[in-house]
Formats: sequence, structure tokens, C-alpha cells
Amino acid sequence: VQLQESGGGSVQSGGSLKLSCYGDSGFQLTTYNGAWFRQAPGKEREGVAAIDLAGNIVYSDSVKGRFTIFRDNAKTGLYLEMNTLKPEDTAKDYCAADWYDTGLNPDDYVYWGRGTQVTVSS
Repeated sequence: VQLQESGGGSVQSGGSLKLSCYGDSGFQLTTYNGAWFRQAPGKEREGVAAIDLAGNIVYSDSVKGRFTIFRDNAKTGLYLEMNTLKPEDTAKDYCAADWYDTGLNPDDYVYWGRGTQVTVSS
């Protein structure tokens, strides 16, 4: 495992969470395109948000206007600010990175974390 996520938890509908992702020692996340994916029980993994090294960002329609993906100034971390959470946002969220590809297709990413659980109750 070369990526580590944190920040998941249980919140009520309308609440907020901030997810963080860092590379393990020796893994230079600063030199990779990054993205967040999620997978709910019984569903396929879906792209949530992606950011490339130039700062170009893409969001899935389901989270646009509610979630924000960003890096810190030194690009050592990758973050996902999640606001106005809904029960349908309940899923295990994963951080991913790739040196070349970007976007919301999970097949395009080589490096993954183990995930952090997000649970939103109504």
C-alpha cells in the first residue's frame, strides 16, 4: 500500500467531512495526478473527483457543487472536502494516483489506498 486515507466517519445528512490522503514514505504523491473514488455495497467503484498536476479538476455530477478536491501548497497531500452530505454518499472512499492518466475512470489509476468509510444517516 502506497497511499493512506483518513478523515472518514459517520455524520448526519447535511453534515460535512474532510478526507485526506498522503503517500507512504518514499512515495512522491507530489508528482502524480490524483483522484477520489468511492464504492457503496453492491455497487461498482465510481469516480468522485480528480485533479491533475496542472490543477485541472473534474467532478462527477452527483457531487458537483458539494465536494471540493484540492492539494496543499506543497502538493504533499490530496484532500476532499465534502459538504451537504446525503445518505446516498455513504460509501468507502479511496484515494488514487497515477503518473500519466487522470479523470474519473478507476481503471486508469495504478496506486490506491485501502479506503476510509463515510456513512451519512438521514
